[in-house]
Amino acid sequence: MLYKRSSELFADAETVIPGGVNSPVRAFKAVGGTPIFIKNAKGAYLFDEDGNKYIDYINSWGPMILGHAYDPVVNAITERAKLGTSFGAPTELETEIAKLAVSMVPNIDKIRFVNSGTEACMSAVRLARGFTNRDKIIKFAGCYHGHSDSFLIQAGSGAITFGSPNSPGVTAGTAKDTLLAKYNDLDNVASLLSANKNEVAAIIVEPVAGNMGCIPPAEGFLEGLRALCDEHGAMLIFDEVMTGFRLAKGGVQELYNVKADIVTFGKVIGGGLPVGAFAARAEIMNYLAPLGPVYQAGTLSGNPLAMAAGLEMLKALNNDPEIYTRINAKTEYLENGMRKVLDNSTLDFTINRRGSMISVHFAKEAVTDFASSVAGDNKIFKAFFHSLLQSGVYIAPSAYETWFITDALTYEDLDHTISAVAKFAEDQK
Repeated sequence: MLYKRSSELFADAETVIPGGVNSPVRAFKAVGGTPIFIKNAKGAYLFDEDGNKYIDYINSWGPMILGHAYDPVVNAITERAKLGTSFGAPTELETEIAKLAVSMVPNIDKIRFVNSGTEACMSAVRLARGFTNRDKIIKFAGCYHGHSDSFLIQAGSGAITFGSPNSPGVTAGTAKDTLLAKYNDLDNVASLLSANKNEVAAIIVEPVAGNMGCIPPAEGFLEGLRALCDEHGAMLIFDEVMTGFRLAKGGVQELYNVKADIVTFGKVIGGGLPVGAFAARAEIMNYLAPLGPVYQAGTLSGNPLAMAAGLEMLKALNNDPEIYTRINAKTEYLENGMRKVLDNSTLDFTINRRGSMISVHFAKEAVTDFASSVAGDNKIFKAFFHSLLQSGVYIAPSAYETWFITDALTYEDLDHTISAVAKFAEDQK
């Protein structure tokens, strides 16, 4: 494939946009080369500015669960736009989608819409701190909750240490209130809680991780977090920006039957438009302004275009529960096909999957946390990425991102993808 037009557009973008992109992973820094510029998309496919077609496994990082340009969502956006694009005042639509979301997800009574997953997670942590009157939070290495200062933290040496900022602009004062834990390691979490007794407001976690590749929780891990929070009076926050409404109608709370105190959403809930949300029981949500003392606001929160898109998406998922059976079956088919061809290769690999999230790790050992994820062979992944791209298969340009399966994919698309993986494996011999 040729990328002449994309290369020209990237060079032009670099003159006015830092790094030529508005989100760093798009720059292809992790895999090398020039990012492709997308012109349009439909169903399971992307089309770039050079006229190339790709089977899409990024799906805007998750929300296109029914495929790109899904007609009911497009029609809803179009009709709402005719009535006005933003009011900064309440609309009936906000209540309608709120009622639907609350009815679909267990253990929540009220929900507040915001404009991004970052904003949802930031607001959830503020609410937890205000509700508990504690300052510290525990997050997990490799779990990404947006670019709010509290989340851009890496660990010092030892299991029980304060974090240190790993992005300039994050103050040491902010970092000291974030404790870093090891994903899938309950003993590590228990040690942090014991060393910071009565100081931890909340544990925030991707209950099925997607930002170090797909990493499911080990058996008993989520249940253990729930028990530790109950024991230490901390709140459990599930960051379901990726998993909410994707892995099940009620998200991970439904899938694993584990209750969180606060849940954050994004991606699917906006039908592809910029939106996020956080939700909890009434006693917690009533701590927000204007009812309570914890302030949170947003001029564009509940934007009518985003609410219209999200409502159509949630209606489709609520009215067709078999969608989860279909996309899970497609993901399993893809896993089995890739595993078969890679088993016949000389490559070290492991495949992680949960529902319609899947990732290929070029690692010798099982990938269960951030350390085992980064131990994979990134040089092989770079070759894998570009080989698939040349075969018309578009996966995330990073070894540390999950793939997302859409219902719009056909089994012919999956077979083409498996063949592309087989070609790559053969080329490595």
